[in-house]
Amino acid sequence: MAETVQAKARHIPMSALKVRRVIDAVRGMPAHAAMDALREMPQAAALPVYKVIRSAVANADEKGLDINALYITLLTADEGPGVMPGKGWRARWGSRGRYRPIRKRSSHIAVVLEERL
Repeated sequence: MAETVQAKARHIPMSALKVRRVIDAVRGMPAHAAMDALREMPQAAALPVYKVIRSAVANADEKGLDINALYITLLTADEGPGVMPGKGWRARWGSRGRYRPIRKRSSHIAVVLEERL
């Protein structure tokens, strides 16, 4: 069975929907090709996804794997907590005098790389 490595980035201050638009374009690609593609993308979500993939490649290098034979097998963006950590609730008045929270969305990005020979 092929060796796998993983990396995670948590509490990225961006909605998971925006991140998923970027990761759908690079899922299944070789790691170096994905990093090259992410450098050219204009979306703001490309930078944190690039950093997570770069971290996974560094983890593979530490394990002694061939970094030129790495492919992305799993790349996900899950929703983080509804409130940013340490920020507390922000508020806005809603209709009919009600109180509504402002949702500061965040996301968790996870990547799994596999060595294919």
